[in-house]
Amino acid sequence: MPTLTANGLEIRYDVHGAGPPLVMLHGATSVGREDFGPQIALFSKAFRLYVPDARGHGGTKWDVADGFRYDWLVDDLAAFVDELGLESFHLLGFSMGAMTALQYAVRYGDRLRTLVVIGISPEREPRASVARRLMDPHRADVEDPAWGTVLSRRHDDGQGVGAWRALLPAIAADVAVQPLLTPAELHSIEAPTLVACGDRDTFVPVGQAWELQRQLADGRLFVLPDCGHEVTVRRPGLFNEGLSGFYRGTRGLAEARANKPALTTTEDR
Repeated sequence: MPTLTANGLEIRYDVHGAGPPLVMLHGATSVGREDFGPQIALFSKAFRLYVPDARGHGGTKWDVADGFRYDWLVDDLAAFVDELGLESFHLLGFSMGAMTALQYAVRYGDRLRTLVVIGISPEREPRASVARRLMDPHRADVEDPAWGTVLSRRHDDGQGVGAWRALLPAIAADVAVQPLLTPAELHSIEAPTLVACGDRDTFVPVGQAWELQRQLADGRLFVLPDCGHEVTVRRPGLFNEGLSGFYRGTRGLAEARANKPALTTTEDR
């Protein structure tokens, strides 16, 4: 996997395919190759995919004893795309990655061709309560040791053995206090946006996903039936079909946005 230096981090990332750039941001405690495996296989045929590991995840080394904040993830993304030289691009995020994508879109929305956010809500609850309950290392040990094995496989090589035990509560603590985006900030996002969620998502009730879509300037809602939070891996065929339709239906708008002059960079802000 290649790495690049951005925002003081050595960010490890995967790159696949050729075509318009599409950056894909994974969810909390995961890595992109697992959250987006079925999407990488399909969409690398039409896009050049960039799939970075978030700080403290996979191969992007970060000691969460020094803190873990969502605004840092936005800064990481901004520096990452600048280092790659991506003046405009498509952006897709799942869960934690979707919050990063939303916040990036508020800051630098004129650089986005399209936006896809999966399994996220601008509301604090029930996200914070669910995160606090699930992201508990003791719960993983007692109730779900198989998940602990998965977390070790994902993160031990890059972060150190057992580092995920500090990562989980750090993420949950940030969810509980991170600033919430206002309706005006959400409405400022002009890129065509797909809001996706499962109809049984414990983090994001469908009503909250609908409200998010309604507050966007050009939002569309995609609810996957009989599915919880991890729609990209639990319902990959249906999700890929819906995502493909979104990209086909917004191709003209995306191309027009890609050709807009005077796109901002982090140095401009």
